[in-house]
Amino acid sequence: MNPVNPVNSGDPHSGASVLAPVAARYAWWLGLPAERTADRDVPPEQVWAMPLVLRMEKSAPPSRTPLLEAAARAALAVCLHDDARPGGPWHEPLMTWTSGHIRKVARRARGAHWRAVQELPGVTMEVDGARVRALLPCRVGDLPREVSRLQISGSDVPDDEPGPAPDDRPVLLLNPHAAMSAGKAAAQVGHATMMLASLLGRSELDAWAAEEYRCSVRVAEPDAWDRATQALTRPDAAWAERGLVAVRDAGFTEVEPGTVTVVAKWRP
Repeated sequence: MNPVNPVNSGDPHSGASVLAPVAARYAWWLGLPAERTADRDVPPEQVWAMPLVLRMEKSAPPSRTPLLEAAARAALAVCLHDDARPGGPWHEPLMTWTSGHIRKVARRARGAHWRAVQELPGVTMEVDGARVRALLPCRVGDLPREVSRLQISGSDVPDDEPGPAPDDRPVLLLNPHAAMSAGKAAAQVGHATMMLASLLGRSELDAWAAEEYRCSVRVAEPDAWDRATQALTRPDAAWAERGLVAVRDAGFTEVEPGTVTVVAKWRP
């Protein structure tokens, strides 16, 4: 299976070169047998991952949909930050990360712990009061103390009813058949925006950046999900003809290996 059209990784002004490895192996990844989507031989402390820190104040917990939309935007913003360009201080760690599995680990923080992670390299996004900070990826064994002390569990929030998605931004559709915690879903939608951006042309990417990577997250209707995943059996055509990409999970947590967790559509 041939990869779909990657971005121009040689353009130092686009900020997108760290996403070139994602584009280059996208269709190949979708075609892998489920059992080959996870490399379980790497010692856990050597795994590279992007920490996603979800702000979860007891007095004002976020709504689920804005929280996921903030996570989707923050993860991509780190990859397309000025410091991620070739020669920038973030470029090498991001390239190391995107050249392997693009793993993310969501943790929750509040109060002083939330304020502490604002000092670490990364980007914070806010949507309707929900805040997420995506941090520069590193080996799990090298996590800063400010991050390693944060809880991974307990990051769930109640479902909400966001209504129809606006038609002026990408839509990230969650698998209606796969139950995911907010932390797991935050990682998956972060993967989805990265995949979308990796396949865009320069003008489209610049226009999205001007909107601070606005996107909508919704749980797909079962019939719409089935149609989208059927179209994605031909990834190149699904992207070229319908602007669709899919996130296929390695199955380390919560879902089975090979599960498609998100289908993203560039424009409705």
